[in-house]
Amino acid sequence: MYFAALLARTEDGWEASDTELDDVETLSDLADLAREASPEEDTVLVLIEQEDAWFGVVRVDGEDDPRIYVSDAAAAARSAYGELLLTDELLGREPGVDDGTDLDALDLDGTEDGESGDEDDEDGPAADAVPHSPVGDSEILDDLGVSEKELRALDAEEALGAIAEALGASEVLETVR
Repeated sequence: MYFAALLARTEDGWEASDTELDDVETLSDLADLAREASPEEDTVLVLIEQEDAWFGVVRVDGEDDPRIYVSDAAAAARSAYGELLLTDELLGREPGVDDGTDLDALDLDGTEDGESGDEDDEDGPAADAVPHSPVGDSEILDDLGVSEKELRALDAEEALGAIAEALGASEVLETVR
């Protein structure tokens, strides 16, 4: 189960809206969606969580490139919404470089749902392509009252609520939850 919301900073405080990400196919689409939430080009945060697995924050400030933080890259990589956030740049990869996975050569023998038919698969080139750790800009919320240390310490289960509380936006976030 996923939850996604936009928090747009206005001169009157934060405004929240839930958002459907079904039509969002790229990070650019997500940034455009965020920019539409703030006609004044103020800060907009896209908060995404997959229950108890990972959370992500995308910050869009006007026309600047979006800044991204993902709490657990490997968990996010297993979800469609997480894959939107995990750009080559964010993962420290050279854009367009193959990670060693040739989709046409995969043997889809019915074990693709997480069951490995061959224990040696873990040592393949793609096994460590995405870290089981936070990635991105861990200082993304520093100027808004959430330090890097606090952000990294957040548990996926309670992260969005804690972020909203630190921003003074917990009530508006709860209205869209």
